Amino acid sequence: MAKLQVNGKAYSLDVEPEMPLLWAIRNELGLTGTKYGCGIAQCGACTVLVEGKAVRSCVTTVSAAEGKAITTIEGLAENGTPHPVQAAWVAEDVPQCGYCQSGQILSAVALLKQKPNPSDADISTITNICRCGTYVRVRRAIHRAAGKV
Repeated sequence: MAKLQVNGKAYSLDVEPEMPLLWAIRNELGLTGTKYGCGIAQCGACTVLVEGKAVRSCVTTVSAAEGKAITTIEGLAENGTPHPVQAAWVAEDVPQCGYCQSGQILSAVALLKQKPNPSDADISTITNICRCGTYVRVRRAIHRAAGKV
């Protein structure tokens, strides 16, 4: 049994230790906000936070995440109040198709925890891909959320 701590809740899952964390989150826990994109850790649609760090869950095994605090997009808001990055995303009208947004938001949260007031160069270190090309709005949203995380 794999023991995972996801969004503050403990889970015991009867899965193979080498199962990608993405599939445990989506298929076993039913948390479908984390998306499958490329399967090779390039696009970032599958990004979650593990111990506060942005991690590509498509290539992270369940065994590597066991016993660590995992946060998905579903666990970001507190008491029904959107996280400051989520609020900034709405204010800046970031999403178009929305597919990459959960990974983009979680990557932004991780960056802002490291660098509360990031420069444009710092923001450019986020390598999540947005097929719709909303990068200008992503950048504005991160700047809007700066200092609030």
